[in-house]
Amino acid sequence: MGNGVFEPATPKLLVIDDSEPIHRLLRVRLQHERIEILSAQSASEGLRMAREMHPEVVLLDIEMDEMDGFEVLSRLKTDPETQQIAVIFISATGDTMDRVRGLDLGAVDFISKPFEVVELRARVRSALRMQHLFRMLEQKAQIDGLSGLWNRRYFEQRLQQEVSEAIRHKQPVSLLMCDLDRFKRINDQYGHPFGDTVIERMAQILSSGRTSDIACRYGGEEFGVILPNTGVAEASEVAERHRAAIESQAWPVSGDLVVTASFGVCDLESVQGPPSQEALVACADAALYRAKERGRNCVQRFGREAATQRKGPGG
Repeated sequence: MGNGVFEPATPKLLVIDDSEPIHRLLRVRLQHERIEILSAQSASEGLRMAREMHPEVVLLDIEMDEMDGFEVLSRLKTDPETQQIAVIFISATGDTMDRVRGLDLGAVDFISKPFEVVELRARVRSALRMQHLFRMLEQKAQIDGLSGLWNRRYFEQRLQQEVSEAIRHKQPVSLLMCDLDRFKRINDQYGHPFGDTVIERMAQILSSGRTSDIACRYGGEEFGVILPNTGVAEASEVAERHRAAIESQAWPVSGDLVVTASFGVCDLESVQGPPSQEALVACADAALYRAKERGRNCVQRFGREAATQRKGPGG
């Protein structure tokens, strides 16, 4: 499934240890593994890199000068950005109580120094497999069963992420909210199985656009499309292409049937008040509501006249 689904990438392993020889040793020992090795030589640098790089696994030394590994682990597990990362403790002591405390705090494994090469590789592979399975299950839970698009839970998480990135890097981000027009009438006249077909076709259209766009089923016959690094003018053009595509579809139940959809468009720069995920959704919803008021089957920008307004039989 394209449009918003993350493509498989080389897994990242972040090593947090204040000993440079340990970093060199691990790079040699793990050089033949299919992983990208990242290095942090202080606790604060490790926490920052974990947030920014999102590694699958962290190899974390217990004994560090700036902050011990237990404190680092605690911070990783209380931060929503990093709490799902698998953490393997590494220590020269091998103390049983250290192992117990680390596991209680959320570590998944423990490796003693000096490293046994075979054991080190096996434990890293095991942690990576566990993370892969976890992410597969997590992704499955975020996909809408009927449309195959991301569901509302994913939409809300991803929109928050994209808005934060846009604010941080001073880049645009836009949102389309769209709704199938008079969908209840379609269900009543042609039956719910045909209504499901319409939902599926709409999903195909929304997910067949630009690869950077993130199409989601918001609920019922309503959809949301997140457009990273996209201003409102370009987003309106994308919405119009989707609107025209759904209007032009032919349906086997009736040669005369025309299904249409209405679109509301807003970018972060246009929202009222402080920029936020909630404000962006509210403004795109307001634009969608105006599209419905103005006859349906059209595209409306928030705070402006319609970029495109076309009324067809479905309006």
